[in-house]
Amino acid sequence: MGTSQRMRDDDGSALVLTIFYGFLSLVLIFLVVAATSLYLERKRLFTLADGAALVGAESYDLDDVIRTPQGFRPQLEPEKVADAVAEYVSAAPTSEFEGLSVDEATSADGSGATVSLSAYWRPPFISLLVSEGLRIEVSANARSIFS
Repeated sequence: MGTSQRMRDDDGSALVLTIFYGFLSLVLIFLVVAATSLYLERKRLFTLADGAALVGAESYDLDDVIRTPQGFRPQLEPEKVADAVAEYVSAAPTSEFEGLSVDEATSADGSGATVSLSAYWRPPFISLLVSEGLRIEVSANARSIFS
C-alpha cells in the first residue's frame, strides 16, 4: 500500500474530531453558564435574606430592652421578627425571584433573628445536562446588640 492510498483512508477524520470537540466545547460552555447563573442567583437570594435578618434583629422597641449582667439586651419577639421580615421582603425589589417565599423568620433565643428564604432558579438555557430548574434555599442569622 502506497503513501497516497494511506492518505486517502484518513480523509474526513479531522472533520469528525472538529465536530466532536466543537460539541464538547458547547456543552462545557452551557454547563459553566448554568453554574455561574445558579451561583449568582444564590448570592442574590442570600443578600436578600441577610438584609431581612438584619431588619428582624432590629425589630424591637425600647420597651423590649432589659438589663442583664452583661449589659442592656433587647428581647426579640418572634411575631415582631416575622412581621418585620415580611414587610422588608414585600418592600424589596423581588420581582426577579421566581416563587420567592419566606420559609422561616423567627427569634429562637430572643437576641437574634433567623431568616430562611427560598426561590426557584431556572437555567439560562434548557439542555439535556441541566435540569429545568431547582429550588434554592438560604438562611441568614443576625444578632441584636444594644449599646
